[in-house]
Order: sequence, then C-alpha cells, then structure tokens
Amino acid sequence: MSAALQSNMVASTPDLSGVEFATSADGLPVARIDELVLAMVTAPSGFAFLASAVFVRQPLAELTRADFIEHDGRLADEAEFRARVAETAGHKRDLAKLNRVRTRMSVSTPWGGSQMAVIYADGIVAHSTAGHGGFHLSADRNAKIHPLLRKDTPWYEEDCEWAIVALSFPELFTGYERAAADKTIRNTWPDEWEAIHSAKLTEGESWIKARRAFDQRHSADHVVTSAIFSEHHPGMTEVVAVVGGDRRTDCDERRFLVPSDEYAGRGRFGFVIDPVRHAQYHGPSSFIGWRGREDGS
Repeated sequence: MSAALQSNMVASTPDLSGVEFATSADGLPVARIDELVLAMVTAPSGFAFLASAVFVRQPLAELTRADFIEHDGRLADEAEFRARVAETAGHKRDLAKLNRVRTRMSVSTPWGGSQMAVIYADGIVAHSTAGHGGFHLSADRNAKIHPLLRKDTPWYEEDCEWAIVALSFPELFTGYERAAADKTIRNTWPDEWEAIHSAKLTEGESWIKARRAFDQRHSADHVVTSAIFSEHHPGMTEVVAVVGGDRRTDCDERRFLVPSDEYAGRGRFGFVIDPVRHAQYHGPSSFIGWRGREDGS
C-alpha cells in the first residue's frame, strides 16, 4: 500500500450514535438511521447484500424482506454490514453540517435541461437531468482544479468526473464522499493521482493499473473473448480466445474447451488459456458463428 493511502487510514471506533439495530421478523440484521432503514439480505445463491428502504415507520422487529427494495452492493458478513451502517450514519451526520441548497434552475447542460440543482457553494452547482447530470463550475472555481485533471469546459459529469470536484474542494464533501472520490480517481486516472500525491500505486489500489499489468503479463497468451456452455460436451465451456484478449482483432483466434467449474472462477480481467491443460478444440461448435466452418482453428 502506498504511503499516501496509509496516511489517510486512521484506526478508530465506528460512531454508531443515532443508529438503531435489531433483527427483522424473518431474521435479517436491520438498522435504522433517521428515515433510512438498512438490512443484510442473503440471496438464495448464498451471497449477502445490503438492501435499503426509506420512510418505513413500523418497528424494525416487524419488518420482512419484502420491505426492502434497493440493492446497495454485496456484503461479506454481518461485521461488514455494521461497518456499512456506521459509514452511512457518518455520511448523514457530515451532510447535515454542509450548507447544500436544493433548487431549480433553467439551465442547459451537456446532458439536457436541468431538472434539479444542488448548490454546494458559490460557483459549484450539481445539476440533474432526465438521463444524467454533473457539476458546473464557475471560471474561478475551474481554475483551482489541478492542471492534470482540469477540463477545458466547466462541466464535470456525475459518473467519474465528480471526483475531480470533490478532490479539489474537499471541504464541501463528506468523509464518505471524499473516500469514494479518491478511489474513483485512483481507478480512473492513476497516473494523475500519482503525480499529484508524489506516490506510487500498487496494482491492488487502482483498477487501471491492475488492468495494464494483466495485459502486459498476458500480451502473448490466448485470453478468452467469448464463451458458451458446450452442448456437445457436458460440463465443459467452449471458448474463443485471441492473443492478448483484444476483441478488436481476430489475431490467431482459436477455440478451446474448458471445464465449466474452472471457467466460472475466472478473474475480473478474463480467463487465460493454459496451453498445457487446455487443448485446442476443432469439434462441432455451440457458437452459431462458428457452425459450418471447415476448420475451427
């Protein structure tokens, strides 16, 4: 872990003030933070996830799975559920201290007409439209963005670029938002993050760096680009793989049969063919596009 990240991690006891914990009528761990109710739900497949609901008035012990609509990400265990509850409670406490103003403005944005605006401070306004949204910065505010991340236009979209605004004006964002912004920039603009912090990120600290490392390690390997359960070989998955896994090319495109259980455990950047264990396949194909080819290689 980089020193810059380590310096931001301070051991502390989670502040659970204002949080009510209980067990629901059907055995779910649940918690209430003001109008928000969170639950740890276990899916039929066995994994757990965080679910939420708002403006649920009945006692926590009377709630059931049917009361929760929103799906807010996976959970490893109940300890992580309590940590997420504490994180959410802290975020709400921080929000209450900020002077954000919700209003409506007749403004044209790159994503359409503004339907709702939130004024974070003078010259920093977040706009929501029917399909997307983002921040608009005044010229003075935009000039304060670090040159490596500053845009030529004053608009910063809500998916990733919002993090640039949060990094530049941390006093206007909650601790939760600042942490999310730092993660977004590490994952999206790792080179800029390293230059700004004068530190190096490891593969585990940045999605982009991990992707680059994977591509470099496997630039000469066959990496799967398409897969389908084999109708001709039960328990096997038929795959198409190309050198480097580049979907834009069919460079040395080949088919292989891989045990389905093994393929199910593939990494986040793809499945790498092991020529020692995965034999090239030339038999009948389950891919419509491969049927009728004289040579499946």
